[in-house]
Amino acid sequence: MFWTVPNLMTWTRIVAIPLIVGVFDLPFDRAVLDCAATVMFVVFAATDWLDGYLARKLNQVSAFGAFLDPVADKFLVCACVLVLVRLERADVYVALIIIGREIAISALREWMATIGASGNVTVHLIGKLKTTAQMVAIPFLLFDGVLLGFIHTRVLGLWLIWIAAVLTVWSMVYYLQRALPEIRSRVT
Repeated sequence: MFWTVPNLMTWTRIVAIPLIVGVFDLPFDRAVLDCAATVMFVVFAATDWLDGYLARKLNQVSAFGAFLDPVADKFLVCACVLVLVRLERADVYVALIIIGREIAISALREWMATIGASGNVTVHLIGKLKTTAQMVAIPFLLFDGVLLGFIHTRVLGLWLIWIAAVLTVWSMVYYLQRALPEIRSRVT
């Protein structure tokens, strides 16, 4: 089940990364580039929901898709956060928190799977809230303008990305607490 419709949609998120990163190197007006990157991010991020829906609807759920989907999400978010740091629209500390957590929790999940305890670190509501906050903050920061004449997207995006950073730490602590009994039993 490597080349299913849901898996192809997941691959599009990975292919999107150089497009979103590279758009800011094009010789166009910054507002045009901001808008293009925002639209691309929103479209590609929407495939995250759609590929999961289609996998279930078409009965094309696969182990490969279950692996690839979160990897694509993490690559897309991390790349966009780095772009935002480069554009001076996000703080480097936010990037370190978000990227560091993704590396740490991915490694923890892999280790827990190897010892047969992956059920202890399955996705939880706090992780979903973290992802939602990131997926809303990033397009606001990429757009970096005024919506509807009064919504300053950078200000709103900065609040949301910091909320996402707090949720990121909270979710990491949650997953580490869930794994702590296994960690203790393996260390002692």
